[in-house]
Amino acid sequence: MEATAVVLRAPERIELSRLALDAPGTGDLVVDVAWSGISTGTEKLLYSGRMPPFPGMGYPLVPGYESVGRVREAGAETRHRAGDFVFVPGARCFGAVRGLFGGAASCLVVPDGRVASLDAGLGERGILVALAATAYHAYRDGAPPELIVGHGVLGRLLARLAVLHGGAPTVWERDPVRAGGADGYAVLDPEADSRRDYARICDVSGDPGLLDGLIARSARGAEIVLAGFYSDRLGFAFPPAFMREVRIRIAAEWERADLDAVARLVDGGRLSLDGLITHMQPAGAADTAYRTAFGDASCVKMVLDWRGCA
Repeated sequence: MEATAVVLRAPERIELSRLALDAPGTGDLVVDVAWSGISTGTEKLLYSGRMPPFPGMGYPLVPGYESVGRVREAGAETRHRAGDFVFVPGARCFGAVRGLFGGAASCLVVPDGRVASLDAGLGERGILVALAATAYHAYRDGAPPELIVGHGVLGRLLARLAVLHGGAPTVWERDPVRAGGADGYAVLDPEADSRRDYARICDVSGDPGLLDGLIARSARGAEIVLAGFYSDRLGFAFPPAFMREVRIRIAAEWERADLDAVARLVDGGRLSLDGLITHMQPAGAADTAYRTAFGDASCVKMVLDWRGCA
C-alpha cells in the first residue's frame, strides 16, 4: 500500500510525496484520513529547524499528530471495525521516512491500541481532542488555573476546561487579533492586569522568557505549570521565587487516560470544540497551509482536508 503524505525534507522544505506503507499486522488498523491538524508548537519548531534534540528527530519526516478518519481495514486482533470513525495521534508506518509524529498522510497503518473512537458528527473538529487532552493533562491533578498565558487553541481549550470545572480564569494575550473568542472568561493584555497574587498559573505560550514575569505575579506557594514546548533554555531569578516559595511543574504530552476523559466530555456535550478551527486547506496546498498556520496571527487552527487525496 501507498499513501500521499506531507514530508518535511529539510527545514522550511515541505512537499507531498507518495510513500510506501508498512504492511499491517493482526493488531493494526488501516485508516483513511479525512482531516489532520497543523500544530503551531512542535510542528513549527520542526518546520523552522529549531526543534531541540528529541527521540525520533531527523529529516525527512512526516509531521502531524492530530488526524481523524475512517477505518478501512481492521486486523483480526483489534477492537475496531471497518467504517469506525477514529482519532489517530500519528503513526510510524513509512519505512525509512521518519514518523514524527506521522499523522499528516492520506492513509495510516496504526496499532489498534493507539486510536480512539469518536462520534463521526464531530467531523474535522475531532482533530482537536489531542490538544484538549493536553490541556486536561496540564491540571488534571489540581484545581483549574487562575491565569492562563496564551490564547491560541491550547489556551482556549484550557480556559474552557477551567470554566467547566468551576473556574473563572484570566487569559493573557498580547496580540489583539487573538484576543477574541472568549466565552466565560476574561482575555487581557498582561499590562492591563494589575493582579499579583495568582495561585495557579499555566503557561501555554512556549515563551522561555516569561518565568520572571510570572513569578512576580504569583502568590506565596503558587504553582506555575509549563504546558508549552520550549526550544530555548529556561531560567529565572532565584530570590523572588525563593521569597514566594513558588513551585514550577512541567506538563508533558497527554496520556491515554487524558484522551479518554476529554472524549467523554466531548461526547457528553460538556466540552465544546466549536469555533476553534479558523482555516482549512486541501492537502494538496500543504505548503501554503503550513506557511499560513505559522505566519498568520488570525490562523488559530489550520486543518488539512485529505478527502480528495488517494
